[in-house]
Parts: sequence; C-alpha cells; structure tokens
Amino acid sequence: MRKGTNEMICLADDPNQPGFSVACYHRDLEPFMRRGRELRKEGKKSAEIFAIREKEVKAGTLKMPVKPTMLYVLTCSKDNYNDTTGEVKDTYLRYVVYVPYATPESTGLSTKPEAPGEPWLMHPGTHGAHIMINPPTKDEL
Repeated sequence: MRKGTNEMICLADDPNQPGFSVACYHRDLEPFMRRGRELRKEGKKSAEIFAIREKEVKAGTLKMPVKPTMLYVLTCSKDNYNDTTGEVKDTYLRYVVYVPYATPESTGLSTKPEAPGEPWLMHPGTHGAHIMINPPTKDEL
C-alpha cells in the first residue's frame, strides 16, 4: 500500500479473514468507516454498530457526508485468492452510494432488488441509507 494522492481511501485485504476483500471509499466517509472499525474492534456486532452510529449521527457527534458518496468493494472467494503470490481471479466488484436518510420516496428506488443487478436502497430513512449496485454474477446472466 502507498499513500494516495486523491480523495479516495483504500483498505487492504485482511489476511486473517478467508478470501480476499478490499474497499475504497471517498474520504468524506472516513469518520463513519473509522467508527465502525473501532466498534468492531471492541467486539460489537453489526446490529449494535448500526444502532450506535445512528445514535451518534443524530446527536451530531458522528458526521456523515452531505452529498452522495461512493464505496467500492472488490472481493473473491478463498479458492480464487493465492495468499502466497497475491494473485486474485474471478473477482466481484460491488458499488455502494451512501445517501444518508434517503427513502424510496426521495429516490424512486425499491428497498430490494427486483432483478439481478438492479440498484436498490438499503437501510432507508437512516444515517446508513445507501444504494446497492450488485452487478449480476456469471451465474445470474
């Protein structure tokens, strides 16, 4: 890894987790992402992390971006990752657009995908509202 020169922050793969996963997101998401990492390190589970961050955002102690903000996540299964050479194959790239407090009414999006690859709104009406864009896999095409 190296220090970047733009507005994106990228996190390297965690070698202690099976498979391969890297994430890059706009720097405006860093307070939110950092807080999630801190809470997970404390042993908190996903639902508890969500509730704590929601409370902190509403209290004004955790800032969320005021404009739509991107997150990219590149993954592959452990069978497609060689931890000796670092080679990855058959990766999957998921796109996430954070839009805090967005709703189906404000976006026109469904809260579940109606077809493979269709964008949908997850956690509507909350600090963590985001548009999920999961391109279809080879099996879904």
